[in-house]
Formats: sequence, structure tokens, C-alpha cells
Amino acid sequence: MVANAYYLQEGESVDYTPVIAMVAGEVVQISDGRAAFAPTAIAAGVKGAVQVCGLVTMPKTTSMALLDGGKAYWDYSASKVHFRKVNDRDFYLGRVVGDCTEASTSCVVALNVAVPYDVDVHGDAFLSVATGTKVIGVFGFTKIHGGAIILELGATSEAQCIDLLSVDKFAVGANPIAEFIFRVPTNGTGSTVDFSLGLASATSATDADAIAEHCLIHIDGGSTAIMAQSKDGSTTVAAADTTKVISAGTAVANRVEVWMDGRNLADIQIYVDGVLVLASTVFNLGAATGPLGIIAHLEKTTGTETGIFALDAMRCRLMKQ
Repeated sequence: MVANAYYLQEGESVDYTPVIAMVAGEVVQISDGRAAFAPTAIAAGVKGAVQVCGLVTMPKTTSMALLDGGKAYWDYSASKVHFRKVNDRDFYLGRVVGDCTEASTSCVVALNVAVPYDVDVHGDAFLSVATGTKVIGVFGFTKIHGGAIILELGATSEAQCIDLLSVDKFAVGANPIAEFIFRVPTNGTGSTVDFSLGLASATSATDADAIAEHCLIHIDGGSTAIMAQSKDGSTTVAAADTTKVISAGTAVANRVEVWMDGRNLADIQIYVDGVLVLASTVFNLGAATGPLGIIAHLEKTTGTETGIFALDAMRCRLMKQ
């Protein structure tokens, strides 16, 4: 037998030769795409070692919160951790360890950790049922544009509804944190068009408000205001204004990211673009029996009004507290 491999190094660090000198603690993206940092300074053109795993304390953008287990990105221009990347040289860092408030100036990141979500509509099965006259390429069928799932209403003068509900669900005691990223290429063109997104026990062929157990963000009748509401069979919390708004369009700048922190289902915390909204409002699924899934729901009650909504992410992670 001939030896086919020999031990090189543990793999927690890798050799790296910077073109420009690195200071101790500097964060970089190496050629295989991973994030790394220099534990000690490395001179330009000199081979050194950068760390590619472990728990690392990093500076954090103070305008937004981070939730335990959420994705962390390196904001290249600001040299701080952010919850998302934009059209820059930003890159994936790993997962956040522990909760961080908006005021926190630092956070801990598990470097290069990429654990799969327990429910992920973009990678798992989902159910979609349409109410109304189906028109191929327009209404009645979810459409895939790259990694986005598109829900669209048609101009036929009638009541219409199209939804998307995860096949995989979870028990009410599973401590969910759900994440949703969406864009609005064309907002509802009139007062009868409603869009909802969130946690739900089931769907409705006509009205998301009618779902027996839900916690939803809601865009009502073509408004740009993002509302939030809940119902658990015992307590109903009417739609309240988060004070956050959408801006219609298809670009990165038009993305809205919503988190629903259900680690306490009797007081779900909702975040829009990293900011806690309606902190004093108690969105409540405490009496829900479940199981719960993740849902997107687009409807109109009548007329020729239309709307197009793009779902870039719908996913949920579960945990033992």
C-alpha cells in the first residue's frame, strides 16, 4: 500500500500572504470564500496564519439588533458585523452567538458556521393553492425568478388568492425564530389587495385574517405601511402600524427583512430590518395548539387590481432553551 495523504495542519488556521500588511484582528475573505481574521499582525508579502473557525468577538453596527443563531455578515465599508450584505464587498461571517440589542457595540460570531434551517421554503416543499381564474404566467401559479418565489395577482375582475405554506411545520413549543426577506416589485394597485407573511397553523382560500392561529406582518390595500397582528384562538391582536414602510422595486435596496422571535410565544417580538417594532404590543400565540408553519398570502376581494410580491427568503430555526 502507498500512503495517499499525510497530516498538514489542524485546519483552524490557514496560511495567508497578504498583499497589504494586516494588523492584528483584521478581518478578510480568503480565496475559498471563507471569512478569516489575523490573530497577529502580518507584514505585506509575508506568509502568516489567519484563523477560520472559533468564536470571535467583533464590532457591530449599532443601528440594529442581532438574534442568537442569526446570520452575520461583514460590512466591508464599515468594518462591522451586519445582519445582511448589500452591493459592496460584504461577505458571510457565520452565525451570531447570543442576542445583541441595537445599542450593543460588539457581538460574538461563530466563524464560518452555516447550519441549515429547520424549515426553509426555498429548499423544502411548500403548498400553494389559488382561488380565482388561473392564467399561466400571471396568476394561479407561483413563479421562480432565480432564487426568488413570486406571488402575483391577475387583472381578472374577481376575488383572487394565492398562497405559499410550508409543508414542514413545528410544535408550538419548538422556540422558533422565523426570518423573511421580501421585495415588492409592484405593490397592490388598489384597496382590495392584501399581502401577509409570517407564522400560521393553516391557510385560507380568501382572507389571511381568518386563519385561526397566526402572527403576521401585513400590507393592507396597497398601502406602504407594514402592519403586524396575531390571533391564537383565545387572544386577537388587531393589526398595528410598525411605523416601517416598504418601497416598491426589485433592487437590493427594496428588500425588507422581518424576524419573528417566538421563543416566548405569549409575547412574540417582531423585528423589521433589524429593529424591534411595537415592543409594548403583545403579539400572542400562547394558546395556539399548532403545529405552526411559515406562510405568505396574497389576496384581493374583488376588482381588476393587481400586485406582485417577491419572496427572497422564508425560513425558520428551532432551538431548546
